[in-house]
Formats: sequence, C-alpha cells, structure tokens
Amino acid sequence: MSDNIYRITELVGTSTDTVEDAIKNAIARANATLTNLDWFEVIETRGHIEEGRVAHYQVTLKVGFKLE
Repeated sequence: MSDNIYRITELVGTSTDTVEDAIKNAIARANATLTNLDWFEVIETRGHIEEGRVAHYQVTLKVGFKLE
C-alpha cells in the first residue's frame, strides 16, 4: 500500500430542501474544481428560519483529497 498525502478544505453547502442535499451540493461543486476527492466530514449543521419554519439548511464540511 502506498503512502498518501491529503489536503483538507472546508466548504459550506446549502439547500432549501434537506441537509443531505446541502452535502451533495457542496461535494458536487467541489468536484467541479478539485481532483481526487476522497472523503468528507460534517462538522456543523445550521439553518435559517422564516415564519417559524426551516427555510434553508447550511452544512459545513471538511473535504479531503489526495495530492498528486
């Protein structure tokens, strides 16, 4: 097994629908500009409330990717 070196970046994904969609949105956007995405960790979940209801989800992620 070879040794791997990873870089970690922090992202905030958002969605008006679900926490899972906020995660997927962040990963999809990161995948457009970063290569070798390998793992993620949810470090914070927040939301926005309007008129007593959840209007927006925000999820902070750490994303790891292998350096070439």
